Amino acid sequence: MKTILEFLSALTAGKSYRTSKFELDPENSSALIEYDASEEILLKHAGETNPPKKYALLAAQAKQFSAAPQILNYFLDGSRRVYKVDDIAYGKMIYPIVAGQVVAGCCRRVDKKLHAEKFSAEVVLAVPDVTNPDERKGFFPSLVTKINDRLAEKNLPVRLAKILSYKTNHNPAEKFEDRAVAKIMEHMHDTEKNLVAELVRRGKLDQKNYLVKDGSLEYRVLKGDKKFNAKNYNFVIGVSKKFNPVLAKDTAGKINPSLVAELPPLSRTPVTIFERENFHGGIKFAVWYLRLRDKKFSDSPFDGVVKVEKILVTDAEIRTEKIDSDEVNLLSAYLLNERNPVCYGEDSRWANHIYPIFLTERFVKSRFISTETFLNLF
Repeated sequence: MKTILEFLSALTAGKSYRTSKFELDPENSSALIEYDASEEILLKHAGETNPPKKYALLAAQAKQFSAAPQILNYFLDGSRRVYKVDDIAYGKMIYPIVAGQVVAGCCRRVDKKLHAEKFSAEVVLAVPDVTNPDERKGFFPSLVTKINDRLAEKNLPVRLAKILSYKTNHNPAEKFEDRAVAKIMEHMHDTEKNLVAELVRRGKLDQKNYLVKDGSLEYRVLKGDKKFNAKNYNFVIGVSKKFNPVLAKDTAGKINPSLVAELPPLSRTPVTIFERENFHGGIKFAVWYLRLRDKKFSDSPFDGVVKVEKILVTDAEIRTEKIDSDEVNLLSAYLLNERNPVCYGEDSRWANHIYPIFLTERFVKSRFISTETFLNLF
């Protein structure tokens, strides 16, 4: 029975070496996103209307809202698994072929229970751009159709969603494998953005129904990129369990990780406004840190702290480059009320988890095909 790789090499005149197939290290951060890791985050200034002098204590406000109707009702997570599945020669060069499972899902809370709102699961393939040496338009979609037709003829239980092309003519020090993984990661982000856009089109997000996205909102969006509409993110916040504390800066623009490490329980830092060059196309976003749990119960001073982001969307926010402190306090208080129940023993990141995101992650990852089954397709 022919595999996807045999179809690929036959249709593109490549020579497959049928190398060993294996899952790539999911913790390999060098290939997570396609931008210069040394690129500086540019601090604009203090970013809220009524900033606290040092910390904003929110225990009382969280208790006040504990019996109020929830406003954090949608939860989004995306995940991917990537596999080195072959080496294929085009001309005198040999290039890695990387396959990926990309899943993304959104859960909605109704009457204190989470329900699946929308889900996407795709199989994608990352190949070198020399696969299409003449840069013909429609080449890769046509190739997907041809491969899927052959898979259907063989009654194989999978279809390719997309073939992604990674560049081979820039920065020779950068591994082709990392470029391929970055392309798959970028596709996962596009899937997340599409889910948000669909919720907005359906009128699901408003002041009483915010969406919490697991992880950063720092999607790589260049100027002129029409895939990303910042206005879709008026009622979206990003909550990151992992972050680089060295990048934490105070409102004076100085690197100050101790500001985060010394956060008292149930409190937040002041908001700062950040942007990256060539990142978001100049869109600015508000960032603050929130301590969910007392550090005395943790292994690290950064355990129990999450990084919260919100894109500046409204005309007033864009004009003044400030976010309303009352909104920041409100969102932070509601996030604090999500810290229980605790997924202790179920996830090593328990101290930085909010429970609905933990459940959404489990739902999304349960849709992966097993590694053995997936690799047998290639």
